Amino acid sequence: MAGLAMAELYIGLMSGTSMDAVDAALVDLRGPPKLLRTASHPYPPVLRRRLQALCEGTRDELENFARLDGELGHLFAETALALLQEGGLRPDQVTAIGSHGQTVRHYPAHTPKSSLQIADPNIIATVTGITTVADFRRRDMSVGGQGAPLVPAFHTLLFRQRGRERAVLNIGGIANLTILPGDPHAAVTGFDTGPGNVLMDQWAARHLRQPMDRDGRWAASGRIDEGLLGQLLEDGYFSAPPPKSTGTDHFNLHWLEQVLQRHGRRMIRKNVQATLCELTAASVVQALRGHAPATREVLVCGGGARNLALMFRLQALLGDIPLRSTEDYGFPPDWIEAMAFAWLAHETLGGRPGNLPSVTGATRPVPLGGIYRAARAQ
Repeated sequence: MAGLAMAELYIGLMSGTSMDAVDAALVDLRGPPKLLRTASHPYPPVLRRRLQALCEGTRDELENFARLDGELGHLFAETALALLQEGGLRPDQVTAIGSHGQTVRHYPAHTPKSSLQIADPNIIATVTGITTVADFRRRDMSVGGQGAPLVPAFHTLLFRQRGRERAVLNIGGIANLTILPGDPHAAVTGFDTGPGNVLMDQWAARHLRQPMDRDGRWAASGRIDEGLLGQLLEDGYFSAPPPKSTGTDHFNLHWLEQVLQRHGRRMIRKNVQATLCELTAASVVQALRGHAPATREVLVCGGGARNLALMFRLQALLGDIPLRSTEDYGFPPDWIEAMAFAWLAHETLGGRPGNLPSVTGATRPVPLGGIYRAARAQ
C-alpha cells in the first residue's frame, strides 16, 4: 500500500455479541483516525455453535473455554495477517493490534465485577509478530466501572460537535447509546439499552435455520404483539438507571422462552420476530427519551444498521428526530467498533486513559487492557 511512510498504523480486531465473524480494521492514527482497509473472517458454523454452548453454560465448560481461547487466538491472528497481506503490508509496519476478543461472560453487577473475553492475545502477538493490547474491560471494572460500553470515548472523538445534541446508536448483538451533548463542558454519557440483534438472530437461527433475518424481511412480514412487547419490556434492566451494561448471558432465547410461557398463548413465529424487532427499537427510543430528551440527531452504526425493518421502526418511533448512518459522516457503520479498539490500543500504549467514568461509572479514568509485547525475529 503506497503512501504510508508517514502513517502510524494500528489494527483493531472485534467480534461482538452476535458471534458471527472477526472484523479487522487497519487504521492510521497519525492524525484524525483514518480507516485504510478492512477484512472480515466469518466464524465457521461449528465454532459458532461451540461458542454459543460455552455462553449457555453447558457441560465440559472449562475444557471448552480453554480450547476455544486458543482457537480464537489463532483465528484473530489469521484475520489480522490476511488484512496485511491484502494490503501488501508487513507486520513490522504496524505499531500494535487492539483485540477486543469474544465476550463469553459479563457480570457487571457481581461483587467483585467480572467480564471474560477470549481469543488468547499471547497467540495473536506470537503469530502476527505484532504487539497486542487486549482484555480491555477488566481494568475499568477494577476501578468500579461496568467495563462497558467502551466505544463512547471513540464516538466522542469522531462525532461530538459543539452546539449539536447528538446520540450515537451502536446495534450489535446488544445495543448501546453514546449521548454527546452540544455543550463542550457537559459530560458524555452512554450505556447498553438492551438487546440489539441477539434475540432476532437467535430466533431466526432456530426457526429459519439462518444466522440472521436478512434485511429484517421476516420481521416485516409479521405483526407486533403489543401484549408480548409489554411483557418483554417489564424486565428490570430497561428501567434500571445508568451506568449499566448487559450481554447475552441475560438476553437470550432462554429469557425469551420464559416470557413466552408467561404470555400464555401460542404465538406465530413471524409475529414473535416482529415483536423482537420492535423490542429493540422501543427500548432504544425509551432510553433516549428518558436519559437524553434533548437529542436532535441519532447516528447509527453496527450490523443492525443493515436491518431495514429495524431502521424503519426506529425512525417511526423517533418521529422528527433524524436517524442517519455514520456513513454520512465518512465512517462505515460496520467498522466503527474495530476502529475503536485500534484507537484504544494506541491510547494504552501512550499511557492515556481509554474509559469514560461518566459512561461506565468507574471511579477514575485509567489506561485499558494488558500489553502483550511481540518479540520479532532479528
